[in-house]
Amino acid sequence: YNNMTKSTFYISLYNWYDANKRILPWRETTDPYLIWISEIILQQTRVAQGLSYYHNFIHHFPYISSLAQATEEQVLNCWQGLGYYSRARNLHKAAQLLQDHFPTTFDQVRALPGIGEYTAGAIMSFAFNMPYPAIDGNVYRVLARLYDSEVIFDTYSGKKHFHQLANQLMDRDNPRLFNSAIMEFGALYCTPLSPECDACPLRSHCLAYAHNTVDLLPLRKKKSALKDRYFNYVIYLCQSGSTYSTLIHQRTDNDIWKHLWEFPMVESMDSLLDIQHIEKRLLSVASLSGHRLIAQRDFKHILSHQRLHARFIIQSVSSLPSIEHCKIISIDELSNHPLSRLNEKAVELLYTFL
Repeated sequence: YNNMTKSTFYISLYNWYDANKRILPWRETTDPYLIWISEIILQQTRVAQGLSYYHNFIHHFPYISSLAQATEEQVLNCWQGLGYYSRARNLHKAAQLLQDHFPTTFDQVRALPGIGEYTAGAIMSFAFNMPYPAIDGNVYRVLARLYDSEVIFDTYSGKKHFHQLANQLMDRDNPRLFNSAIMEFGALYCTPLSPECDACPLRSHCLAYAHNTVDLLPLRKKKSALKDRYFNYVIYLCQSGSTYSTLIHQRTDNDIWKHLWEFPMVESMDSLLDIQHIEKRLLSVASLSGHRLIAQRDFKHILSHQRLHARFIIQSVSSLPSIEHCKIISIDELSNHPLSRLNEKAVELLYTFL
């Protein structure tokens, strides 16, 4: 792209953006804190789903200082349902480091917990109008097609290659506008499947269109097979008058859902277990008195690298058993404890029997 071609490219892109862009709250601000929150939420979440979480998070933590002063449990509670909970823990850690002042250089922003090259570039361009590329999945796709690049984008060398392309194409006079427009173009028009290339405003600049390779790009690494895991839960229910109590424990291992709460669980090797085998591992006594099976449901839950097979068994008991690391809470208190989406599904199931 020479300067002449770049200027016609920018005009075509910005005209499209002006006519088609979505009105989103983080685009209406240059506050780096609000932009940071939106970028972290949108890392693994679609805009439609992320919008309500963004409003809720900002409502609870309107400033860096309010996020820094919150407990981790309060932050995780706001994040519940979004998944990838390390994002929330890193936000909290970073806020505690910052207290009330957001850094203004790329290196300082990049050094914060949970912030990579993309997020730092997005914050620097959207908040400070600095010429740093912000390359998300949509931008990788647009760049791969514009340059008809057969470089695999999700490798170290691939990311470096596309970073150079983005740098070359960057509108240094309008980095905020450029990054917003090219990301939106990838999200709404230059989509993974069947984009309308014949009507595309950028088609005269697109080498993949000229070479008829649009549907083949971008190239990515082959996905590794999902790891299967088997989680066996028992939800113990003890009724006293009109109130119900149960047991939960907090996950502490360096594993999925760290610091979230869940019902008592044992993990098995290659299949789900029946109640006798679960309780053999959960309980110090052989069996419980006055217990009655209410329901059993199996769920499949897919994470980015794992496929979870889960069994929830709801047991009515006359008194709650003593299980290591578990605490007794009333059913009404469950909403005050951050749960994984899988355990949320179990709570929804549980309420159908109360």
